[in-house]
Amino acid sequence: MNRSCGYILLDVFTQTPYRGNPLAVVPDAQGLTDAQMQSIAAEFNLSETVFFLPPQDPKAAIRARIFTPRRELPFAGHPTVGAACVLRSQMSLPPSFSIEEGVGLVPIKCDVDASGSERAWLTTPPVWFFEELERPFCARLLDLNEDDLDSAAAPQFISAGSPLLCICLATPQAVDRAVLQQQYLPQALGSVNSVATFVFARKHRDSKENFDVYARMFAPQTGIAEDPATGGATGPLAAYMMKYGLLPKSEPAQFVSEQGNKMGRQSLLYVRTDPRAGTIEVGGYAVAIGRGSLFLP
Repeated sequence: MNRSCGYILLDVFTQTPYRGNPLAVVPDAQGLTDAQMQSIAAEFNLSETVFFLPPQDPKAAIRARIFTPRRELPFAGHPTVGAACVLRSQMSLPPSFSIEEGVGLVPIKCDVDASGSERAWLTTPPVWFFEELERPFCARLLDLNEDDLDSAAAPQFISAGSPLLCICLATPQAVDRAVLQQQYLPQALGSVNSVATFVFARKHRDSKENFDVYARMFAPQTGIAEDPATGGATGPLAAYMMKYGLLPKSEPAQFVSEQGNKMGRQSLLYVRTDPRAGTIEVGGYAVAIGRGSLFLP
């Protein structure tokens, strides 16, 4: 062993240790090869591991590369929020700055809640919509009945950098009953080579004021059976909800996405939309739970 590099472990989208989505951060990844970063991510075996590098764009505070246990992602939410929290604790950064990722610059804003806790918000990159899938197939994919799917919103592939299949279900109970049937997964990748299947339901389906949702995400194709919190899917989720009339299309709105409960890792993802400005922001907290060193050959 001739080199070591430090790492920090965080739980993101929570203020309670050992809830939320675990994240490994390597604050100094200079000199690491692509293969080494992928091996380190596989060794941690978390949803994602993020590596800090000097920025190529002078407008960015740092460049972040994000790896799942199997592949690199151009953008992901909980590594971005976690990275922002680490940067704010280690560098003299203003409340607003940018992180350079595969999709380009991701704007960050930090604020403080009434209790004095800091929360980081990312601005979701542009969201793209792709083909739809038939409801009967998606019911089989999730081992549900067809009437468990919400008839008002079509299952559709969406992406803000990491494409996924978004399926709206009728009730939170249906979300909890969903079991991804991997024999159908090859047909559920679409033209975009989807990295995940994201399912959700509104908690108060008929409310005109409360838009909170209950969600789960399955991503076995990236080595993640289920993800406790998915910021990279939650921004596109807001765009999807606006498209299908589940969220106001012409005025600002906000909601909370609750994820990870089925895994015993409750996560809360805060969302605010401003259709007039064309922005979707996803915010959350992070708590550090440990640090250490990796030894590299």
